[in-house]
Amino acid sequence: MRPPIIFTGMHRSGTSMIGRMLEALGLFVGLRKDENNEALFFQEMNEWLLHQCGASWDDPTQLRKYFWRNEAVVGWSERYLRNLISSPRSISFTGPMQYLKGGVNSLDTPWGWKDPRNTFALPIWLKIFPDAKIIYIKRNGVDVAQSLRVRELKKLADAARFYAKWQYVFFLRPRKGGFVGSSRCLELDDAFSLWREYIEEAEAVLSAVPSERLLRLRYEDVLDDPAAAIKIAVPFCGLSATDEQINSIAGSVVRERSGAYEATPELRAFASRHAAELRAVGYEP
Repeated sequence: MRPPIIFTGMHRSGTSMIGRMLEALGLFVGLRKDENNEALFFQEMNEWLLHQCGASWDDPTQLRKYFWRNEAVVGWSERYLRNLISSPRSISFTGPMQYLKGGVNSLDTPWGWKDPRNTFALPIWLKIFPDAKIIYIKRNGVDVAQSLRVRELKKLADAARFYAKWQYVFFLRPRKGGFVGSSRCLELDDAFSLWREYIEEAEAVLSAVPSERLLRLRYEDVLDDPAAAIKIAVPFCGLSATDEQINSIAGSVVRERSGAYEATPELRAFASRHAAELRAVGYEP
């Protein structure tokens, strides 16, 4: 089996963008994926890990506090995940033909999966795939927090509008979810604190990963020169691509997203209040 490429980094930090570019150049990232290009097979396993200790993608630190300290829980969880990876359930990732050839355990082309939850689940994945390579994408926390807030406010507005229209017949089919995906991310300060948790966890876990198996990318640098970033990522992933292919992929990048907060007075003021936290991870407000 070829070791996987595991994408880590905070939500809304460019993991989807990087993953899609590398997928277009030949990296296999799963058959069934959601709208964020996350393989549902591995996403579901990450969510299962988080739920064991009452954690979730927007409150992940419970996993750090409670899960890893019990060797029996970690051991049985690792065994369970290994069995899932070898089971017919993995067809949703590999497809039926690859499963018949041996499934995930026989993949011999560059492959991996993207899921920000990997940031907290990485220790167990490194037990299962000890030679895995890691791509870590980091983005300015103000832009991340604002992107999360905008997304949740839109979800709230859409859900409220839909409910107002159909409220008198909802008893026939009650709502499965709430009006937002994350109440925490409705507030800028709370979304920013979530970004800090992911950054802190990533730095702690990745400190033990050998440098030759770790590729660090800044979202803003990728936007400034996407071709240069792709040229670094392609050999790291075991891919090959011509300059023409790389430049074609790079041309699809929307560069205006870099430092978007600077155009908004509210966000510039927010960045100033959190200047020390931003500088600590390499961002100058």
